[in-house]
Amino acid sequence: MGEARGFIDWDIAARAAKRLSPPLPKATSDEADAVVGELYRATAQAADHVASLTHLVEPPVTAVTRVVDRAGWIDANAGGMRAVLTPLMDRFSTDNPVGRVSGAVGSRMTGAQLGLVLGFLSGRVLGQFEFFDRPGGQLMLVAPNVVAVERQLKVDPSDFRLWVCLHEVTHRVQFTAVPWLRKHMLDEVSALTAAVDTDPVVLRQRLSGAVGELVRTVRGQGDGAGLMNVLATPEQREILEQVTAFMSLVEGHAEYVMNAVDPSVIATQSDIEARFAVRRRRGGNPLDRVLRRLLGLDAKTRQYVDGSAFVRTVIERIGVDDFNAIWTSRETLPTKDEIAEPERWIARVHA
Repeated sequence: MGEARGFIDWDIAARAAKRLSPPLPKATSDEADAVVGELYRATAQAADHVASLTHLVEPPVTAVTRVVDRAGWIDANAGGMRAVLTPLMDRFSTDNPVGRVSGAVGSRMTGAQLGLVLGFLSGRVLGQFEFFDRPGGQLMLVAPNVVAVERQLKVDPSDFRLWVCLHEVTHRVQFTAVPWLRKHMLDEVSALTAAVDTDPVVLRQRLSGAVGELVRTVRGQGDGAGLMNVLATPEQREILEQVTAFMSLVEGHAEYVMNAVDPSVIATQSDIEARFAVRRRRGGNPLDRVLRRLLGLDAKTRQYVDGSAFVRTVIERIGVDDFNAIWTSRETLPTKDEIAEPERWIARVHA
């Protein structure tokens, strides 16, 4: 393994993340087993509701469903990030001054820094459909986080677990019923890494800008887009806009589905939705808010809101089946501007 591949010590990243992960909610082994069992059942139950609401035909499910703890989530995402970043790391060869700098800085330090990010996120993610670590994809539900949030919100546990599963199963359906979506996302990530400028002078300038963004974030300033937006080249920012529109669509679609289910299915849904929205807006303690802004998670929250409004508006105007034209090809996906103005997408695709 050369210096480029050793730019990040992935073992240290995973160990640091597990060590920095927040304390687990208290539960007996019987209570934990009951939560795991109910999440598996809720996933199966959610599939029927998602099919009914989306009119998307999911092929025989090949994606693995896993109810995991935080350590399991960390391992899966460290593996996925490693697969995504390896092509970029390969460009930092020992012939490149940046490669030599990376060796001097040390992969252990970089691994520890990544571990800090993964550790923080491991306490916040309720579920995820992950397709970088496993080609067939895996639907993960993070049991301790589901329990922690339902206790914090003081909502009905069974209703909340099904509500969360509706969101995550929608993502599974999106990427299996529309198989080209996975390649589209992988292509966008590849384009981002290919556009990275490895010139040490340019990289130094961008790192300087990142430090400035860090200062602004701590002061409560900045636009909340996160460090990636500061480090990005103009070419990458254009790709990021496309990725933002795509993520707004898939997240907004899942948000729409989880809140469009018949009230008889989740009796306390309106209560859950209201309390969860308040939790999102508050964002936690001051350190939590700083980290959220640095990681661009405030921008991700806007993706949920803007994407859900886009999906709801289009479906109300033209119905679910005509909305599903959105999954036809890359050309029918909405742009960032169309997410903000759904009528423009309707006019373009359904002229």
